[in-house]
Amino acid sequence: MNKTTLTSDSPQVIAPPPFIYLGGLAAGIALHWLKPLPFLPKSLTLPLGVAIIAVSVVLVVLAFRAFIRAKTNIDVRKPTTSVVSTGPYRLTRNPIYLSMTFLVLGIAVWANSLWILVTLVPVLLIMQFGVIVREESYLTKKFGDEYLRYKSKVRRWV
Repeated sequence: MNKTTLTSDSPQVIAPPPFIYLGGLAAGIALHWLKPLPFLPKSLTLPLGVAIIAVSVVLVVLAFRAFIRAKTNIDVRKPTTSVVSTGPYRLTRNPIYLSMTFLVLGIAVWANSLWILVTLVPVLLIMQFGVIVREESYLTKKFGDEYLRYKSKVRRWV
C-alpha cells in the first residue's frame, strides 16, 4: 500500500481537506478575475491580510508539532493512533482546518476579494459535513470515552 492510499482505519472523508480549500480558493480567484468585488479600503488589505496569514502559519506549525510529538498521522487518509490534546488542540479540535480557513481569509483580505470570502462559505460547509463530522465519528468509535471527554472540553472551531 502506498502512502496516500485510503485505509479502512480512517475517517473516510470525502476529499483531503487541503484540496477542498484549494478548490474554493480557485473558484474565488476565478470569480474575482471575472468581476472584482473589493470590500475593504485599499490601505488595510496588505497589513491585515499579511497578519491573518501569519496567524495561519503559526497555528499550522504548532498543530503539526503537536501531531509529531504525539507520533500520530497528520494525513486523514491514514489511521490516527492517539487523541491529540496538546498545543493548539487545547483550544480547538481543528487547528489545522482553522489555519487553512485563516489562510484563505488572509488571501481574501490581501487580494481585497469578496468573492474569495463568499466561496469560503461552501468550503466550510463541505468541511463540516464531509470531513469533520466523519472524523469525529471515527475518533469516537476508535477512542471512545477518551475522545468524548476531549470533545466535551474543547470547542470544534474556537
